[in-house]
Amino acid sequence: MIINTGMRTDIPAFYSQWFLNRIREGYVYVRNPYYRNQVTKYLLNPTVVDCLAFCTKNPHPLLAHLNELEQFHQFWFVTITPYGKDIEPNVPNKKQVINDFKILSKHLGKEAVALRYDPILINEQFDVDRHIQCFAKLLHELKGYTEDCTISFIDMYEKVKRNAPDLRPPTKEEQIALAKAFSQIGKQNHITVHACCEKEFLKEYGLDVTGCMRKEIIEKAIQNKLDAPKNDRKRMACNCLLGNDIGAYNTCMHLCKYCYANANQELVKENCKKHHSNSPFLIGELEPDDKITEAKQQSWVNPQMSLF
Repeated sequence: MIINTGMRTDIPAFYSQWFLNRIREGYVYVRNPYYRNQVTKYLLNPTVVDCLAFCTKNPHPLLAHLNELEQFHQFWFVTITPYGKDIEPNVPNKKQVINDFKILSKHLGKEAVALRYDPILINEQFDVDRHIQCFAKLLHELKGYTEDCTISFIDMYEKVKRNAPDLRPPTKEEQIALAKAFSQIGKQNHITVHACCEKEFLKEYGLDVTGCMRKEIIEKAIQNKLDAPKNDRKRMACNCLLGNDIGAYNTCMHLCKYCYANANQELVKENCKKHHSNSPFLIGELEPDDKITEAKQQSWVNPQMSLF
């Protein structure tokens, strides 16, 4: 099975010590985001966890501890955008993130580290031409350090409209122009550009729409074949092999204006006060009404086809 750390928050950036403590103790408690007293216990053991999947804007805090994580296969998404502090107030300097991306790639292999350039948004500073220039520069910098890059266009959920009224998604015509240019830039740098949860029509313009974390990509990263269960497609238009996420919403201190996982800054700051690095929960402690259920975990690795 896959343990995912990055769909609800950025664990490497802000909770690396907690994560390492969970690895050392071998388990983690995760609250159901909709029914808080429903708690799932996941074992963090390489006999049942085939891959630790990370998604982060700042891998730096975990780089010094990669040797401790070597008992696990890993797959990393590192998000790098061209935006400044007005949109991503707490994201570190992009030159540092690029350098850390290269360190990850050298340590784990370029198959295990992928780039995310998302979400793509339009405002006064960033039009189509600016995005194409920034994307070309970034992929040239990372040529040889990854084989995959995922893009997506900003979704204007109500909380995004509330937090960032000056941002908008690209129009269909702008999406087509970006897809054409990005696919060519990807080819020039030997990097496949995937479109995350976007419309199938973008395939016509050179983007891969088969899934940015699909089974074949994870198999390539961990160098093993997987007998994974079929995707139940909980997320429409997503063909990815999604794991069980151990994060929590409203806890990411990057505080990006476009964030889907945070409702507002005040709630995030209040939740972060409840974080304890020695707790089995990311936020808070065990509560009297909690009902703990042990997850059904098993390895998906096919022992008959372990050599990739």
